[in-house]
Amino acid sequence: MNKVILMGRLIRDPELKYTKGAEPVAVANFSLAVNRRFKKSGEQEVDFISCVAFGKNAEFVSKYFHKGQLVSIVGRLNVNSYEDKDGKRRTAVNVVVEENYFAESKKTDAENNGVGEGFYPIDENVEDGDLPIEVLNGKPGYINFMDAFNGWQLVKELKEATGLPAATSFKHVSPAGAAVGLPLSEVERKIYWVDDLGELTPLAAAYARARGADRMSSYGDFIALSDVCDVCTAKMIKREFSDGIIAPGYEPEALEYLKGKKKGNYAIIQIDPEYEPAPIEHKEVFGVTFEQGRNELNIDEHFFDDVVTENKDIPQQAKIDMAIAMITLKYTQSNSVCFVKNGQAIGIGAGQQSRIHCTRLAGNKADNWLLRQSPQVLSLPFKEGMKRADRDNAIDLYIGEDYMDVLADGEWERVFTEKPPVFTKEEKQAWISQATDVVCGSDAFFPFSDNVERAFRSGVKYIAQPGGSIRDNDVIEACNKHGIAMSFTGIRLFHH
Repeated sequence: MNKVILMGRLIRDPELKYTKGAEPVAVANFSLAVNRRFKKSGEQEVDFISCVAFGKNAEFVSKYFHKGQLVSIVGRLNVNSYEDKDGKRRTAVNVVVEENYFAESKKTDAENNGVGEGFYPIDENVEDGDLPIEVLNGKPGYINFMDAFNGWQLVKELKEATGLPAATSFKHVSPAGAAVGLPLSEVERKIYWVDDLGELTPLAAAYARARGADRMSSYGDFIALSDVCDVCTAKMIKREFSDGIIAPGYEPEALEYLKGKKKGNYAIIQIDPEYEPAPIEHKEVFGVTFEQGRNELNIDEHFFDDVVTENKDIPQQAKIDMAIAMITLKYTQSNSVCFVKNGQAIGIGAGQQSRIHCTRLAGNKADNWLLRQSPQVLSLPFKEGMKRADRDNAIDLYIGEDYMDVLADGEWERVFTEKPPVFTKEEKQAWISQATDVVCGSDAFFPFSDNVERAFRSGVKYIAQPGGSIRDNDVIEACNKHGIAMSFTGIRLFHH
């Protein structure tokens, strides 16, 4: 494999030329001063690396790269042998540039008080290099930006679809949770560990619900908010373990709270809420560039008009939850299934090779969300001073099949003031059986009726899926058996 990644400062402005011929090609030459990470005594501190870019890439470099600017490039090493004027064999080494990144904020370090370095993806369609984002703190990396941009699109669409503030908790380019800003019940306040925060703003409630549905997966998340981050939301975020946040703005006091996270290194990104990307997206895989139109599908309540089951009664709240499920799936790594209840994703099964495994994973997470609200869990006698993450881990073990990992002698004493009783399988099933009015969305068709059977056990009453399987009739029959209303959307939402 021939791949080079460099970060350094331009020692001069790039030099742009064009090849001769019927179809001239732009060629830009420049050099980077790259700091040596390791050097022996007496050795130079930097290496000067020659780089060359071609075509549109060259024109972009010539326009936006300037002397002294910190940039990062990805390319391949190119070695040329030639004879000089004296007939001696010479070797020239340079890097052929394939990708360009700004490696510092639009403001200088001085303007940012030394904060704000990070990688900035380049969009050739943005006029004058004016990016739609600004890093206000920290140094977000590649995966951070992937989570940030996907998360922002998700919450922006949720806000447009519902009119309510929205939040999502992203991990590894898929949401661990997503929700809109509806009020929390007293039980929800307790299981999300926010019952000590007083009254929550709608935005804070949205994030509490987005993170609270699957707190295990949300540990170390990247947050996206649809609205300007307020103080209430910032205070909640500050005490949770999180890698960063993207939002259209921040109240001054909220920004100061967030800057205090991770010893001042918390990644804070501000995005222009009016930014509209180019209609064609590009992606490089194994040296090959693909392009396709952006998925601009509008998901609203009319998206679910084709009800194919005997039960055709889908109330307004269920249609809203269907929209939330499908918008969440739109930005979830395929294959995926999402369970939603009352404006909140309560179980997301993402990236599984089998549809039934997606459904099982989403259903198990939804079941855990329900079990956390049971009296047995709410009354667990945690020791004073137990951290929220440790309580989450203990609860996950207690309600799961490996409950003895936390109830065994010598183990429970570290967590509880007294040994809790076993939460039996029968007791858990009895509690889960009370669930109802849950929505299930799928980004592709259900190929077998087993998906319906598994969803029904977690209280699913409404299903939205594309349809189009050769076994659609079997799936419809399973829905009819359980009184489930199912809509065929006719659209797959695969996200890669």
